[in-house]
Amino acid sequence: MTSSELSFDGLGIAPSILAVLDRLKFTVPTHIQHHAIPIAIEGKDVMGIAQTGTGKTMAFGIPLLQRLAQIKGKALVVVPTRELAVQVDEHLRKITPALGLKTAVLIGGDPMPRQLNALRALPRVIVGTPGRILDHLEQRTLRLNDAQIVVLDEADRMLDMGFAPQIRNIMRHVPAERQTMLFSATMPPEVLSIANSYMKLPVRVEVAPSGTAAEKVTHEVFIVRKELKSQLLNEILDQYRGSILIFCRTKFGAARLTRAMRNTKHRAAEIHSDRSLSQRRESLEGFKTGRYRILIATDIAARGIDVKGIELVINYDLPDDPGNYVHRIGRTGRAGHSGHAISFATPDQRSDVAGIERVMNARLPISLSHPKIPLEQFEKPKLVFSSSRFSRRRRR
Repeated sequence: MTSSELSFDGLGIAPSILAVLDRLKFTVPTHIQHHAIPIAIEGKDVMGIAQTGTGKTMAFGIPLLQRLAQIKGKALVVVPTRELAVQVDEHLRKITPALGLKTAVLIGGDPMPRQLNALRALPRVIVGTPGRILDHLEQRTLRLNDAQIVVLDEADRMLDMGFAPQIRNIMRHVPAERQTMLFSATMPPEVLSIANSYMKLPVRVEVAPSGTAAEKVTHEVFIVRKELKSQLLNEILDQYRGSILIFCRTKFGAARLTRAMRNTKHRAAEIHSDRSLSQRRESLEGFKTGRYRILIATDIAARGIDVKGIELVINYDLPDDPGNYVHRIGRTGRAGHSGHAISFATPDQRSDVAGIERVMNARLPISLSHPKIPLEQFEKPKLVFSSSRFSRRRRR
């Protein structure tokens, strides 16, 4: 079935929610939404695998809200980052007024009194990060004994960030009889282990192979010496006129690059773990509204940036984990739009590029020349001789 043939009609969605979707001009579901929504509305456990930027939030959000309107209790949505929690809540609140449901966001860096006030309003939907959810559970300001629906969103990222112990602790507070939905861009063994531990006969919905990048994103790799990266970046920034997202490996690198961009009169902002919640919100909101053309981020923000129309993603530094390449470039080419991804690799990073290619099961095109910046080639692999074999050869 092609995208043009897909419709929200016939998925079991209640008329009140369909009316909201019509008002929002959501007429064509994404593939993950089309396949996951009917199953989740039936109350079955769902394990959804789809690349970043394919609408996973509404794939669990629509069934979650529809079921809450029909049953007692609450729903818990666990996400890896503050930005993603805010993003998920914003999506859900497009529908909640029509159903009379309230939400609360529980994230670190946000004033505790504000969260306590939100909890006193008896929200039916709790969206939060693992650490802050546990804070409220330990202080007994949150009870989950009536949580009928639990969603683990971006499960692979949560495990990458070391949240497995917190997830186990949270799951001890929810009823054994519940609906559990797990959504992830990739499905490593650790995520499968979580699914096996906390889900009952989950229906697996996979609309793209694990690690698949967005279809309409084109790729380009420049092999460049480290000391020429900033010059190459400035040349590329002059070629593009739209919004640009740049990824650095460390928060220190992101801060340093942001200062450099501002010194060259670029409208740039940064988002990483050293920024306060209000600073991160200001940067993201400024990027959305066009106040900043360039947003410089670390991988911690890769899953929480929901901005339409990002023209270009630049990997100023290659990611430590090859799987994060897919999450990074998923910020462009969203929801069927086209996009472009440029990566800078130093001559000694042949194996890092090869790791990304294995994850994607595709070759990354290498640009061999640039009109102003001298480009390099990957260093040839060094031959490693075994000293024991060499010594045996000498003895003979």
